[in-house]
Parts: sequence; C-alpha cells; structure tokens
Amino acid sequence: MLAAGCWLVLRPFLTAILFAAVVCVSTWPLYTWLLGRLKGRRGLAAMVMTLSLLVMVVLPLALVAYSLAADVADAYAEAGTALAAGPPEPPTWLIKLPWVGAAIEEYWRHTFASRDALVALAGRFLEPAKSVLLAGGTVLGNGVIVMSLAVFISFFFYRDGEALMRSLETAMARIAGSDAPGLLATITDTVRSVAYGLLGTALVQAVAMAIGLAIAGVPAVLPLAVATVLLSVAPVGPPLIWGGAALWLFHQGATAWGVFMLLWGLVLVSGADNLLKPLLMSRGSSLPFLLVFLGALGGVLAFGFVGIFIGPMLLAVGFNLTRKWTARIQEPTAG
Repeated sequence: MLAAGCWLVLRPFLTAILFAAVVCVSTWPLYTWLLGRLKGRRGLAAMVMTLSLLVMVVLPLALVAYSLAADVADAYAEAGTALAAGPPEPPTWLIKLPWVGAAIEEYWRHTFASRDALVALAGRFLEPAKSVLLAGGTVLGNGVIVMSLAVFISFFFYRDGEALMRSLETAMARIAGSDAPGLLATITDTVRSVAYGLLGTALVQAVAMAIGLAIAGVPAVLPLAVATVLLSVAPVGPPLIWGGAALWLFHQGATAWGVFMLLWGLVLVSGADNLLKPLLMSRGSSLPFLLVFLGALGGVLAFGFVGIFIGPMLLAVGFNLTRKWTARIQEPTAG
C-alpha cells in the first residue's frame, strides 16, 4: 500500500523526473568538470547547470510555442484576405514542370475559376491545418511546462547525485548481486550514447538548417530550426523543413536560392544524420533504427512532447540489458 501510494503521488511528475534523470546522466561529465572549477561547491555548480538548461532548452521552446500561436493566427487571416482578393494565378515554375505542368495548370484554373469552388477548397484545407497547428502548439506548450519542471528537479539530481547513485548501487546490489555494477554501467553508457546521438545530431542539423535558411533569406529561422530538432528523430523529418523552404523560395521566384536550399539540406542537414548519429551512438548502443523510430512515436504518446527523447532511451536501455542477459545465459551452454 505504501508503494502504491508513493506511485500515485509521483505519477503526475514521472515524465519530468525521467527527463531530468536523462539530462543529468547525459551531462554528468560536464557537471563534474564544473564542480572541479568551482572547488567542490555542489549547490553553486548545480545552479549553474540548471540555469544553463533553462536558457538553452526551455527559453527557446517557449519562444517557439509563442511564435507558433501568433503565426497560425496571422496565416489564417492572410489566407482569408487572399480568398477575398480573388483567384490567384498559378506559379510560373509550377506550370513549367515537365510532363505534369500542363495538367496542373488546367486543374488550377478549373478549381479557381469559381469563387464557390475556391471557398470549398479552402474550407477543406484551412480548418484542418489550423487545428493541427494549434494542437501542435498545445503539445509544445505542455512540453515547455514539463521541461521547466524537469529543470527544477535536475538541480537536486545534480546537487545530490552522488548520494543518489550510492543508494541506487546498494539497491541494485540487493536485487542483482554481483552483476549490479555492470548493469549500472550499461544503463549509463546507453543513456549517454543515445542522448549524444539523438540530441547531438539534432543540434548539428538545427544549426546547419538555421544557417542555410538565413543565407537563403527564408523567414522564421528560429521556429524552423527548433522544428528540425523535434523532427530529426526520423530521417524524413528534416527534409520536410528544407524541402518546404525550397518550395517557398521557388514560389517566390528565387529559383537559384531554391536550388541552393535543396543542395544545402541534402548535403549538410540530412548528411549530418547519416554521418554523426551512427558515430555518436556507436559507443554504448547499437540501437536498431526501428526501435529509435518506435521509441520516439511511442514516447510522444506515453509522455507527451518530451517523450520524443525519453522513448528511444528507455527502449535502448531495455534492448541492451536484454541482449546482455541473453548473452550471459548462452555462455554456459557454449562451454
């Protein structure tokens, strides 16, 4: 009954606790280095780490959530103004596409010839798009709240981390016996390798995306860069960003910049995923891509926004522990 009561009390904060634990385990070497620089003052070192997380993680997400809500309202209003102005002309680059350009132009003029047809078409796309974007903004806002709570919890994990680790080692030794140190090492290495692989690759892709967008003159660089971080778990995620930016540039008549954006995204943004992620994740986890993908999707369903990082790490720890356990079972048989 006591265990059940403790579970009920902590259950609303489980996501924040898990995320704080993942962040602290992943950044513990940096905290140890900072602790040495501050001459062992744990409270001050924990405060510096906590404030750094607040500035580098929570604040950008909060700005993006606010920007997304404002942009959705502005885009919806501009779409209504465009409808009132009458049917637009098809983009020149679109109708010049080989093989399909003529068919697209015919469909375009047939659809936009009637105002009623135009209004009906807009109704089919605008309202669902607005609902999806607002729902995404709500999820992002909830993620900001959870991350803020996780940052608060991480202060105590940093400050009391060594005492917590000793207690955890004692508890693990009572459960797993002499295998406890190896299990803890496996868990720590797996969490760090997956965190470095996912977050490291995501940050590199986001920086490359932001530089490319800024050079090409695409607006809303910060929200698109943060969206790159969130979508980088799946290989098809970042191409949605740089591909959409390229289409926008083509629509604006900037064909050269559109081609530049395609090449930049293909080589530097998506190329970083193929190069960095396997390299960073190879140290402690050779997690199959399927588990990374399912972990991200299932993590979002189970934990909300921050589950996109928690899910793959939980599956990675379970996968590596299971693989180690089955390998140890097979050793006597092989002998």
